[in-house]
Amino acid sequence: MSELAYKRTNVYETADEAKLKAIFDYAKGYAAFLDAGKTEREACAYAEKAAVAAGYVPYEFGKKLQPGDKVYYNNRGKNLYLIRVGSEDVAKHGIRILASHIDSPRIDLKQVPLYEAEGIAFAKTHYYGGIRKYQWAAIPLALHGAVVKKNGEVIEVAIGEDENDPIFYISDLLPHLAAKQNAKPLGEGLGGEDLNIWLGNIPYTAAEDKKENTVKENLLKILHDKYGMVEADFLSAELSLVPAFKARDLGFDRGLIAAYGHDDRVCAYPSYTALFDTETDKTVMVVLADKEEIGSEGATGMQCAIFVDLIDAIADSFGVSSAAVRARSKCLSADVNAGYDPNFRDVCEPLNSTYLSHGAGLTKFTGSRGKGGSNDASAEFVGEVRKLFDDNGVIWQTGELGRVDVGGGGTVAKFIANMNIDTVDIGVPVISMHAPYEVVSKADVYECYRAFCSFIK
Repeated sequence: MSELAYKRTNVYETADEAKLKAIFDYAKGYAAFLDAGKTEREACAYAEKAAVAAGYVPYEFGKKLQPGDKVYYNNRGKNLYLIRVGSEDVAKHGIRILASHIDSPRIDLKQVPLYEAEGIAFAKTHYYGGIRKYQWAAIPLALHGAVVKKNGEVIEVAIGEDENDPIFYISDLLPHLAAKQNAKPLGEGLGGEDLNIWLGNIPYTAAEDKKENTVKENLLKILHDKYGMVEADFLSAELSLVPAFKARDLGFDRGLIAAYGHDDRVCAYPSYTALFDTETDKTVMVVLADKEEIGSEGATGMQCAIFVDLIDAIADSFGVSSAAVRARSKCLSADVNAGYDPNFRDVCEPLNSTYLSHGAGLTKFTGSRGKGGSNDASAEFVGEVRKLFDDNGVIWQTGELGRVDVGGGGTVAKFIANMNIDTVDIGVPVISMHAPYEVVSKADVYECYRAFCSFIK
């Protein structure tokens, strides 16, 4: 009677040699994406380049679309929409939407960041997204982002990734002097205003030295000589500190990947590669969104009206109702879930957790404390997706984010569902989510890709 019971399937236990090769080959492309796209700007540019190579062209509002068109819309360099127009009637069949996000928790520089204290030049920061602050101290950091000068010139910055680059750093106390710090709750060991970035300590040595802030002077001279920057240019800059680590295989068997930014680029990469690799008569939209980690607000977040504007443009191209298109559209909100960690089993509910190497994780609802803030997908839509995956041989599982009254979290799903679009979350289980170095299974990344391919078909 075992066939009557629900049981998860370990992808590696069932994979033949050909599938194992496919899993590991796919992971190489994903790792390259991670290393090249550590910020939403870089991930957006990387995916746009891939789209152009796949035959996609820029879209301008007002242009009529027709079956066979492959277009993309780059929203302010941080949010990308990829659209392939199919031959099916969008008023009857809607759009198949894959929505993921390409921003990740990080440390941002403040707008007036530079200061000097006792011969050290520092930068003040404001962390972005839900981080555990102590994890970001005493690790190598790289500086990424863009500086917009008053004349409009944009300076792209990426320092700390090449082995010959300098890195940046947040200091922590040595254990010999940390008795007071050790007595604090873990979450208070470092405060937000303690996350100050070490920038240098060599004083400016011009003839007219002996000034105050001489180390800061030297730093400003270096920035001016290399980039033509003055201190006021930080006012119109977006500069972020991210871990300087590369994506690496984890374990003797190399079945796992450790990297910064799995949440949620581990779903973004399968989303757009599935679009490029799958033939279909359906109209498909892939969304790579920004700002999910801080509530999906703003002009590049999932709540921006541009999402509906693009659906309106598709509907208008065929002279049909946008409301009808949205009502018949279906979306996979492609976001990660907490992977079951045997080291911290007390916060997980074993029956309803997602496990590494057991396939893509479907999450019917997110939210917290009584499903607050969640899109709770309908049983009918979950049943439809379930059948679709099973019919296509996709290995998948179901789970939620921690024990009731312990865990919780959100995705972009509710914002899409609010537009009258059936939506459910699905993604890859992650260990150490939001840490500077997260872990996923290569098998789960590949099954997520296969799930997205079947959804598009």
